[in-house]
Amino acid sequence: MPKLTFLHKDGNTTELDAPEGLSVMEVAVQNDIEEIEGACGGSLACATCHVYVHPDWWDKTLPEDGDVSEDEEDMLDLAFDLRKCSRLGCQIIMDEEKDGLTVALPGTKVDW
Repeated sequence: MPKLTFLHKDGNTTELDAPEGLSVMEVAVQNDIEEIEGACGGSLACATCHVYVHPDWWDKTLPEDGDVSEDEEDMLDLAFDLRKCSRLGCQIIMDEEKDGLTVALPGTKVDW
C-alpha cells in the first residue's frame, strides 16, 4: 500500500497508509489531519484541502492529461498562501506511483 506523508507547519510529519484510489484529502480526513477539512467532499467547490507538492513529485500528481484543471485553478485562487506548488488534495489520487509522496500543509515553511 502506498505511503503518504504530511508535513505540518510545526515541523512534525505524519506518515500514513494511503489506499490506492483514495485522494490525499480523503486520506487526511479519515486520519484526522486537522489542517485538511475537505468541506466540499472532493467536489471542487472549496479549497479546504489545499496542499503544497514538492517539485520532484509535481508531475506524478497531475491528471493523465498533464495539467491542473481550470476548475482546480479557480478554487486554488481562494486558497490561503497560494504557491506555484499548490494543489487541491481532492484532485491527487493515490496509487503505487505516488508511494512516498510528501505534501506540506498550508502555513508550512518550505522552500518549494
